[in-house]
Amino acid sequence: MKLPTWGLRTRVTAAVVLVTTTATAVMAVAAASLQRDNVIDGFTFAAESSFGAMFGQVWPSLQKTIANGHTDTPSLISAVSDPTANISQEWMLYAKSPDGSIKMVTYASTTALRTPQPAPVRVNDRPAVMATVADKVLVRTASPADLQTATTVDPESGQKLLVVSGNYADYWMVELFDMTPLELSLAEQPQKLVYFALAVATLGIVAAVFAAWHIQRPVRRVASAARELGDGTYDVRVPVKGRDELADLAASFNTMAQRISESIEELRAKDRQQQRFVADVAHDLRTPLASMVATVDALETTGPENRATQLLGTQTRRLARLVEDLMEISRFDAGSADFRPEPVDLPALVEDAIEVNVPGTEVRVQTSGDLEVVADPRRVHTVVGNLLVNAVRHGRAPVVVSIEGGEDVTIRVSDSGAGIPEELLPILFDRFVRGDQARQATEGSGLGLSIARENALVHGGTLTAHNDDGAVFTLTLPRRAVSPPA
Repeated sequence: MKLPTWGLRTRVTAAVVLVTTTATAVMAVAAASLQRDNVIDGFTFAAESSFGAMFGQVWPSLQKTIANGHTDTPSLISAVSDPTANISQEWMLYAKSPDGSIKMVTYASTTALRTPQPAPVRVNDRPAVMATVADKVLVRTASPADLQTATTVDPESGQKLLVVSGNYADYWMVELFDMTPLELSLAEQPQKLVYFALAVATLGIVAAVFAAWHIQRPVRRVASAARELGDGTYDVRVPVKGRDELADLAASFNTMAQRISESIEELRAKDRQQQRFVADVAHDLRTPLASMVATVDALETTGPENRATQLLGTQTRRLARLVEDLMEISRFDAGSADFRPEPVDLPALVEDAIEVNVPGTEVRVQTSGDLEVVADPRRVHTVVGNLLVNAVRHGRAPVVVSIEGGEDVTIRVSDSGAGIPEELLPILFDRFVRGDQARQATEGSGLGLSIARENALVHGGTLTAHNDDGAVFTLTLPRRAVSPPA
């Protein structure tokens, strides 16, 4: 299965959101844990401080009562129910019997102790609570200042209680602190942290989109400039802002574009120089070659049996055709090709091209559809003639010319030969490419197909080649060719 391809903005946004959300979640969990521990520790410290203050106020009276031998329950109750003591929670007094058992002496609640009178004794009101922590809190301490702390849950009310105790001899003072409100408050913290995390994640998304846009904008600018450079706008440049990696990217692109522009300009200058050279040489050779052709014609008339004269005539005419082809190529390069479109009778033009270029060769002409076209007859004649000569010279008879009319008009020339070598197909229409790779002495100059393609392009058409039981060349012409492209 192919994985989806994400753009730069999506990847940057996803990375920032992932990091932000993960960091927020980790921080939220850590903060919740630390907050819970700190709050519980603070609550425990406050409870111990409160109990210590109360214990310090109540214990002298209890100690005095015990020292005077008044260990009966009423005396002990009276001792620990001193109205001057600031007792703000539930508390209990336990005593250890001679048999080792522990019993509750008195119990009081917050509301009962708010009046300056002895608290009512409600023995065994909290037996289940104390049974769960008796082994933890009812432990003799080294001194009255040492406190014992434990937590338990009231099985009846479900309250979570913090139990703080202190003892003197065989008597224990125990105070209960209700932790339920604190637990409810702490239970709400995760939900609040979730909302906080969502808010941070939302801000992270906004920041990620902005960061991705900030990163993507110069990258897109460079990409757009690269496309313009590829389309031939060699003077395109990217503004360089800042000193970061994106600025380095823009500066590197500008350097590359500058070097490409200079290289292209150098190549264009060399190409223009070569075109001028070819045009000048062809022009300068035209007149002496015309004289040589005339001289050779005269020699062949007076002495046709002379082999040297025949060879000289053949090569002189070949050189003359090469010069004419070079002149034609130079006109195409200069954009000064003479173009004169007019209505053309294609079947008649093809028949004439057959008679002029390959007389006596077996050529079948097939026509179909509407063949009306407006084109330059001289140039179309040149293309068809070149394809016919190429089919006879490099292929094998019979040669078939098919003329088909549709949205455009197509002229297809096919032979029955071995076809075009595969290595030549990509470069077949380049200049000076010939089918006779051994450079044997033939009449071809390697410019015929290149000129044929230029003539097709000047009409706004195309010329292509492929193999299908022989070489097949296809010339496509629009219905009406108005003017050559600039």
